[in-house]
Amino acid sequence: MAERLIEEILTALDEQTVVVPGTEAAAPIVPSLAGSLRAVLDQRKLLEKCIQELLDEHPLSKVLRSMPGIGARTCARVLIDVGAASAFPTAAHLASYAGLAPATRSSGPSIRGEQPSRRGNKQLKRAFFLAAFASLGDPASRAYYDKKIGQGKRHTQALLCLARRRVDVLFAMLRDGTFYESRPAKAVS
Repeated sequence: MAERLIEEILTALDEQTVVVPGTEAAAPIVPSLAGSLRAVLDQRKLLEKCIQELLDEHPLSKVLRSMPGIGARTCARVLIDVGAASAFPTAAHLASYAGLAPATRSSGPSIRGEQPSRRGNKQLKRAFFLAAFASLGDPASRAYYDKKIGQGKRHTQALLCLARRRVDVLFAMLRDGTFYESRPAKAVS
């Protein structure tokens, strides 16, 4: 889309017939900005290629990417922040680190129910959340999500529940070095 946008900007500049105050001043700036955008996109493609090569060399990359919804970016984020998960004694510790463990808010005698935590690694939480959203095409993930929706949770809450559940699976996969095994949708509890 960005490359198409660059071409559309340059084409629109060539076809421009209306002259407003400031057009002459902006004329050299817009093509320069489009060129800068093109250079940034080229750098991004090169960086993406380098990251992909590094991921292909990492032994846990194939394990992580076997899970539905986990692509190159999420895989890289998990490897950077979690590694082999050896620093976490349990999946609950990993979920807490990622900010996916529910938190009870209390102040004096007032105790509010379970709410999403505002703590933890925000980038990792976002990666798990987006991976959960991307995994909704997987029957087991969709069944769990639908179950949570059926329990009255809203979309975001159901996705956070799914992300938390997937952390458990991911932790076991990293701990044991095993690939993801999809379960039938009706076996999800």
